[in-house]
Parts: sequence; C-alpha cells; structure tokens
Amino acid sequence: MKNLRKLPIYLMAAGTFAFASCESEDPIQENEGEVITDVTLLFTELDAAGNPVGLTFSFDASDPEGIEVGGAPTVETVNITAGKTYQMEIEVFNSIENEDITEEIIEEADEHQFFFLGSAFSGSSAPLTYVYDDESGELIGVRGIVTVAANPSFNNAQMRVILRHDLDKNFPGADNPTFENFVQAGGETDLDITFPLVLN
Repeated sequence: MKNLRKLPIYLMAAGTFAFASCESEDPIQENEGEVITDVTLLFTELDAAGNPVGLTFSFDASDPEGIEVGGAPTVETVNITAGKTYQMEIEVFNSIENEDITEEIIEEADEHQFFFLGSAFSGSSAPLTYVYDDESGELIGVRGIVTVAANPSFNNAQMRVILRHDLDKNFPGADNPTFENFVQAGGETDLDITFPLVLN
C-alpha cells in the first residue's frame, strides 16, 4: 500500500515540474524585424532652388522570399546624371503579407534608420553625397537629398542601402547617413541591398 500511495504524489510532482519547465522556457516576445521583399528607389531631379524638375523615375530590387532571406534578389542598375541633385525616396514592401513597410517605418521613426554606404557614398572620392530630408524631421532616410559630383572620379559604383531596426539613434555618429560603423549603434538589420550605380 505504501508504494501505491507514493505513486500519485510522484506523478503529480513530475507533472508540476514539466509544466513549470515549459513555462520557464517560453521565449519572450520581442519586436521582430521587418520582412522586405521589394525596395524601390524613386528619384526626382531638383533645380538650384530645390524645386522638382521633370518626372520621377525609379529603380527596384526584389526577392519573393524576402531580400534578407532569399538567395538571389533581382536588382536594377541605378542610372543618374553627374552634376545633378535629386530627391530620393525609398519605398519598401512585404509582398508575402501584402504589407506596406514604408508606413510602418515612418510610424516607428524612433526605431528605424537607413544608412547609405558602398563606393557611391564612402570615401573622399565618392561621387554621391546624401542628406536626410524626411518630412517629419526625424532622421530616417525614407526621403533624402542625393547630390552627384559634377566631375566624378569614376562613373560606376555600388549603392549599399541598409535599414537598421531598434538602434540607438543617440549613439555618436549615428546621425551620419554614411556611418560605416552603424553596427555599433546596436539594433538589427532589416535590409541590406546593393544597387549598381552608373553615372551618365
């Protein structure tokens, strides 16, 4: 009889331990990064006074599985003209969920920021300069001003576009759109895509 009385108590203890173990191992839900399948760079030429000139034109990059998880994104070559100034806007989309990620980035402006690197922006002879020009005044990079050198040292370069999520925007240097040490500001990368650039 002693063994029969101990058995239910033993099973009850084991069940309680298993339940507690399951509870303690449940992951804490965090704000997950964005899934981006499509990126569009829209360029509008600006005159000397900063007014739009002509039609807006665009260049796309896409991967149906997500640019950060897919194997081979399709990327168009960016063609712009030396000596010109452009307003550049970025649109990002998740075609898997049919979701406009651009709106979410703007709504969560304090958690997102684009950086612009590659030979197009980095180094003393880089042909492009970039200045944040977001409508809200927050440094995001959804909209900015791109100025092309009048006499660039080279006509072919790489435009690397990076979107960081949950970074410390007050980190020294993080207000620089061409901040090469962006990883030091923390956060995670939602997007890292390189567009070939040709200057006409």
